[in-house]
Amino acid sequence: MKKEYFFRMLFYLLGLLFLAFGLTLNTVTGLGVSAIISVSHTVSLILNLQIGDTTFFLYALFVLAEILIHVHIAGKRGKAGLRKAIILDILQLPLSLAFTRVMNVFQAILPMLSETEGVFSTFPARFIILLVAIAFTGIGAAMSLDMKIVPNPGDGLVGACSELFRKEVGLMKNIIDLVNITLSLFLSFIFIGYPESVGIGTIAAVIGVGRVISVFNRHMLGRMQKLSGVNQ
Repeated sequence: MKKEYFFRMLFYLLGLLFLAFGLTLNTVTGLGVSAIISVSHTVSLILNLQIGDTTFFLYALFVLAEILIHVHIAGKRGKAGLRKAIILDILQLPLSLAFTRVMNVFQAILPMLSETEGVFSTFPARFIILLVAIAFTGIGAAMSLDMKIVPNPGDGLVGACSELFRKEVGLMKNIIDLVNITLSLFLSFIFIGYPESVGIGTIAAVIGVGRVISVFNRHMLGRMQKLSGVNQ
């Protein structure tokens, strides 16, 4: 049993590490950031703050929205499971704090490729690195979600909204991504004058991350479940 707990936590923490790395790597390509953090990235540019700090504030808003949704659902459909749901919502705050500190570390380490000289500043090289970022993001999201511990607030909000509106999770994720992109574009044009955070990398991430999750789970989910003792 201890061995299963060890692997469960190992996969979960590695997943979060890969996810933070993938999201940050996506931003340094200069081709647009992941949809879920496009708003926080735009705000970080406007206020000259680290993206990890603005992402934590955004995640805190996500958690508040989740709590309100779960309370609303409990009022309409009964209070079964409300306490557990709120506890899981609140636990996303310390998770978000740690997660966004790791993002800040990666941001400090990774150079902005569009501002460097040499081969890595070229579009083909940055696009290849973008694909690597999407792979890390998808694998990280799959590993952390598959372990069923505490979801990151982005996924938590998708799940809560899916339950509230009784829509399929994939469709609700697309809707929330679209809302984030739209708000990011609005803030960019108002305060910056051009869409700094949204670009081909954003669209590629919207399309590619889900595909990576699907492929990864097809080949690796069974093995991870066997080692961690987590069942679907």
